[in-house]
Amino acid sequence: MSRTLLARHAEVVVTMDGGRREIRDGAIYAEDHRIVAVGPSGDLPATADEVIDLTGHAVVPGLVNVHHHMFQSLTRAVPAAQDASLFGWLATLYPMWARMTPDAARAAVEVASAELVLSGCTTTSDHLYLHPNGVTLADTIEAAARVGIRFHPTRGAMSVGESAGGLPPDSLVEDERTILDAMQRAVERWHDPSPCAMVRIALAPCSPFSVSRDLMRETAALARSLGVRLHTHLAENDDDVAYSRERFGMTPARYAESVGWLGDDVWHAHCVKLDDDGVGEFARSGTAVAHCPCSNMRLGSGVAPVRRMRDAGVIVGLGVDGSASNDGAHLLAEARTAMLLQRVARGAGAMSAREALELATLGGAAALGRDDIGSLAPGRAADFAAFDLRGPSFAGAGYDPVAALVLCASAAASWTVIHGRVGVREGRLATIDLPVALERHAREARRIARGD
Repeated sequence: MSRTLLARHAEVVVTMDGGRREIRDGAIYAEDHRIVAVGPSGDLPATADEVIDLTGHAVVPGLVNVHHHMFQSLTRAVPAAQDASLFGWLATLYPMWARMTPDAARAAVEVASAELVLSGCTTTSDHLYLHPNGVTLADTIEAAARVGIRFHPTRGAMSVGESAGGLPPDSLVEDERTILDAMQRAVERWHDPSPCAMVRIALAPCSPFSVSRDLMRETAALARSLGVRLHTHLAENDDDVAYSRERFGMTPARYAESVGWLGDDVWHAHCVKLDDDGVGEFARSGTAVAHCPCSNMRLGSGVAPVRRMRDAGVIVGLGVDGSASNDGAHLLAEARTAMLLQRVARGAGAMSAREALELATLGGAAALGRDDIGSLAPGRAADFAAFDLRGPSFAGAGYDPVAALVLCASAAASWTVIHGRVGVREGRLATIDLPVALERHAREARRIARGD
């Protein structure tokens, strides 16, 4: 028997539909996990199995996070890594991450997922590129399911260690045949291509400085044979570009092209140093970008040319990146930072609040290759977030409550609905016992810090 949900009397519903409707006194009516109707409250049914009164709230499509390393929530604010740029930061943290166990991975993903859902995020990717001590995707998928977030885990890998000219320690790299076999098994076991799927797998060798050309090529061929997407890091900072030129004799974008990593089934993280040629190639090929402004600022990587990308037609979504390089995971804050950073680089008119919100919804959905999330319209997944406009952060912002979501201090979600189920109810996580999860997480973080 179907179950219905009605969210009504919102101050405004931001649909992000084809007409970019913003509906005052808006409502959403869903049946099971899909939206049936969106419109003025007076035009929709008056009853449902669950009715949520959203008076005083702004409602947006569920926010979409397209780049994360959830395991890194175990190593936030590590003193030796606080002021390092990318390569030094990684060198400091690799030995700590080598202590991760399946229990630690589950604790990390559970808390990281909770943090995202509390910010209004309903869909996230996760780039797990190291698998020490028996850690597998099964651990992360199990933990994300408990929280109830829509999950795009990626089977990542590193295969070129220090002894072969790579950055990671040899103890954290894997044999390439083992990697490819594990990737195929992950897709066959968990990938769900159906509409409104809760789990989809992508293949994600870590970066040009930690995997071989052959692995990049073979992963691309495998992904396309299996019908799944590809993800990696690219052109993150000047050191990354220098490595690509020295090792491969070409820019990161040309390297990506040479190994088959351009196309409408690929999204690259960062692209801070993507040159004009690269921007053009991304636009022509339909290759997407995960923009991670907070992480890029934290590591001193630079300002990604998002305005230039968008103007060229490149698909851009937002990522919080790893919790050890952000060191937060709040999608609305990421949208605000993306807008402000483009204005720092290119002037006050470089990005509007609504465009930033679009990056966090439609942009993220497109980067993940999904047309069933990112907007509020009949047939779409019943994913949305509601933010209470009546608190001090929004006082005086009644002129434009939609812009206020991005321009004002980033608020936590009062309500988050994922797949038609309430994940956050009146500001509190509704799916797991958060204090218990936090204690498990703290215990694992302390163990890793001690070196156990």
